Amino acid sequence: MGAGKTTIGRILARKLGKRFIDTDHEIEARTGASIPWIFEIEGEASFRRREAEVIGDLSAQDGIVLATGGGAVLDPASRAFLKSRGRVIYLRASVNSILARTAHDKNRPLLQTADPRRKLEELTAAREPLYREVADLVIDTGRPNVQSMVQTILAQLAALEHSGARSARSPHTESSMTEPQRTILNVDLGERSYPITIGAAVLADPALLNQHIAGRKVAIVTNTTVAPLYLEQVAAPLRAAGRDVLEIVLPDGEEHKTWVSLMQVFDALLAHKCDRKTTLVALGGGVIGDLTGFAAASYMRGVPFVQIPTTLLSQVDSSVGGKTGINHPLGKNMIGAFYQPRAVLADTGTLDTLPGRELSAGLAEVIKHGAIIDAPFFDWIEQNIVKLMARDVAALTHAIARSCEIKADVVRQDEREGGLRAILNFGHTFGHAIEAGLGYGEWLHGEAVGCGMVMAADLSQRLGYIDAAAVARIRNLVAAAGLPVRAPDLGTARWLELMEVDKKNEGGAIKFILLKPLGAPCITAVPHEHLLATLAACVG
Repeated sequence: MGAGKTTIGRILARKLGKRFIDTDHEIEARTGASIPWIFEIEGEASFRRREAEVIGDLSAQDGIVLATGGGAVLDPASRAFLKSRGRVIYLRASVNSILARTAHDKNRPLLQTADPRRKLEELTAAREPLYREVADLVIDTGRPNVQSMVQTILAQLAALEHSGARSARSPHTESSMTEPQRTILNVDLGERSYPITIGAAVLADPALLNQHIAGRKVAIVTNTTVAPLYLEQVAAPLRAAGRDVLEIVLPDGEEHKTWVSLMQVFDALLAHKCDRKTTLVALGGGVIGDLTGFAAASYMRGVPFVQIPTTLLSQVDSSVGGKTGINHPLGKNMIGAFYQPRAVLADTGTLDTLPGRELSAGLAEVIKHGAIIDAPFFDWIEQNIVKLMARDVAALTHAIARSCEIKADVVRQDEREGGLRAILNFGHTFGHAIEAGLGYGEWLHGEAVGCGMVMAADLSQRLGYIDAAAVARIRNLVAAAGLPVRAPDLGTARWLELMEVDKKNEGGAIKFILLKPLGAPCITAVPHEHLLATLAACVG
């Protein structure tokens, strides 16, 4: 409802040379009555029967783009027709977006209530699983650039056809075949906008990567852990398509996110005579993504790159937003650039080979997104943490998609961290100090952030921003994710020294991202005595 089906459907039909049909308009044409009148006189049940009949008729036709009503999925027969007779695209919109688009529309009978927000929340909860059940593609429509969205849909439809994941069907042929569902989000940054594709078997579909590579040369940067698992799967189709592929394999680990590794990438690019049309592909976790992005931003003053994140942490956080860089002995990520990728391709299947410790590290960033922006998402994580730890595919896919949606929206509003984007560093001031203090690689980034969030929650309570119950919820969820909740003893002086080397700090004052309350962040300096009290309570 209000996601833009009619607008996008019309453009899509024109691009594909098909007819556009809206089921609501077809019902009104057949009955001679408006949708609100049918709801008022006959009731919703009667309307749904009419809707199911129309979908049964229209889905059997060739050459159309069909926009259904938001409640069409409630009928099992309609779901079966849609799923078996065509490609289904779910245009996903947030409750806030739908409210903004439908606030003055009197032709939506379900929203003619005293509390339309609550009604929309109820409808979303009931319908979301059904939308995802039938959808081949899920397209996020928050702050849409319509033409860009249509091009994304066309590219993804072409990729699905190319992959052969679903055999060709006549419009009258039922099929029980299933194929991996994909969620496509858009990071809306004007001319620097790019899609994030999330789903199973993404690496098995070479068209998804090929469409983002313009030149003949491709350099794949990966590490010694990921290369044996996925390098050939990515490189072979590129070579088969006539690309000149350079493979750069770096040592694995945060301790190698350094100038030495960056020079190794530059040495290989220069030795291979890579030009400015060369595309760099980051195949790995956050270290590879950050380092490759920085190399792409710097080589010949900027060449295109694509992110293929293979860890949960990189899929939910570091691959999105364009932060690139390397570490310095005096501070984490202190040398780098803002540089956006051409695309992010996140294959959830790569999480099957992820060590348990790395899975937990990724969940820290998932928890962070709920804590700072979306309290209902935090509730959902609490309810589903056992499934997430057990690598339930549906739970992980939702966690990745929602995290990317949250981060993409923040990045859209503040690409270069002039203010709002700093909230994504909740737990990171403490966490970065842990990483630098112990030596990079001793604790994983997500482990340090998880512990850092517990410390930031404690500090939030000391300032009166949240209560003890909220602190306990954060501590318990971090622990349930298999992450540490007690910080290492670096010594008070060393703690303060490390936290003073932080990108958020201004004029020597340490800035913290705190909760005020859970689900809402604030950025502030804190009284020295409160910081010391948190260190005393959480260290050891």
